[in-house]
Amino acid sequence: MLAWKALSLALSLRLALARSGAERGAPASAPQGDLLFLLDSSASVSHYEFSRVREFLGQLVALLPLGPGALRASLVHVGSRPYTEFPFGQHSSGEAVQDAIRAAAQRMGDTNTGLALAYAKEQLFAEVAGARPGVPKVLVWVTDGGSSDPVGPPMQELKDLGVTVFIVSTGRGNLLELSAAASAPPEKHLQFVDVDDLHIIAQELTGSILEAMRPQQLRASEVTSSGFRLTWPPLLTQGSGYYVLELAPSAEPGTVRRQQLPGNATGWAWVDLAPDTDYDVALVPESNVRLVRPQYLRVHTLLAHVRSPSLLSTPPEEAGPERIVISHARPRSLRVTWAPALGPAAVLGYHVQVGPLLGGEAQRLEVPAGRNSTTLQGLAPGTAYLVTVTAAFRSGRERALSAKACTPDGERSRAPRPLPPGAGGREQ
Repeated sequence: MLAWKALSLALSLRLALARSGAERGAPASAPQGDLLFLLDSSASVSHYEFSRVREFLGQLVALLPLGPGALRASLVHVGSRPYTEFPFGQHSSGEAVQDAIRAAAQRMGDTNTGLALAYAKEQLFAEVAGARPGVPKVLVWVTDGGSSDPVGPPMQELKDLGVTVFIVSTGRGNLLELSAAASAPPEKHLQFVDVDDLHIIAQELTGSILEAMRPQQLRASEVTSSGFRLTWPPLLTQGSGYYVLELAPSAEPGTVRRQQLPGNATGWAWVDLAPDTDYDVALVPESNVRLVRPQYLRVHTLLAHVRSPSLLSTPPEEAGPERIVISHARPRSLRVTWAPALGPAAVLGYHVQVGPLLGGEAQRLEVPAGRNSTTLQGLAPGTAYLVTVTAAFRSGRERALSAKACTPDGERSRAPRPLPPGAGGREQ
């Protein structure tokens, strides 16, 4: 009898706890989102580099909460034609995704990254292709730095959809172009790292991905000198109300721009704004079901600057450095050579900038037109550097290319050898 009463009490207590939990809502779950890995699988990548990048992706996956109701992952190869190793939703656990990454084989061919980005937009990130509506979307592009086709337009289309773009360059590439392709600000979304040191950034990149996957409130991204994108979690549905967005310069609160959006909207991009200006944003959910509090945000636009035009859209006579060669590496110096070497008819000169990858003071050298090499002095032994060569043209355009370089460790000081007998006297 006592046992029966104890069992009844336990069941009643469990039922009461379940009801109270349902009233409070489900506990906070793992972040939800769609994560696409874009892997350079072309012939420009060596088999060794490909294997190290594949190992790096497995490290990232091991640190991320993948599974049903959480993050989903997909892997697309960049080659002559894009190839999907596995789409969103095919693997339901992190272990299965890791196994699929380990089994991925290099595709070879050309480096048509732009084609792969357009493919990702139409075939993977589109809702008709199975992408989940209303969840954050992240792209992680691992590249050796180059592409055979334009990257800018298709990448911008993805960012216009609200995709957060992280780029990991394993040593080569145009710093300016990669900075423009990554989500803003580039210092948080672009990494230059040697293929053997990818593990160093795994923890930091994982944290950044999780942060991008947790839009718990109104937030701004893709901030430029003339606009920014707003995103927020689903607060309403199509039939339960609508949103009113308000935007005004902080110094002129009476100058308000308004935009009404449907209840299923989760983002909006403001354009044609003034540079270097504080803007106050208000998101007002108008619900006919329940009270949803407004959200507020202040965003500062960037200083106006001239973006470097794409290499593929510049005149042939304004092609910048296409290749950087590091030679004569000494503990405190490096020789930098680049091609092509353009004459004074097209280029005013070159700027060569070198700075430690892990932070520190950078130095800049001016190289006259017609020369295509210089020696960098005063470096630290055993240090990894990022070297950027920028061609300044008479038209006002600039083209740049970056590469990693590492100085060897300095030799240990040695005690002077004793002179042989008779060798220490003065010359007569």
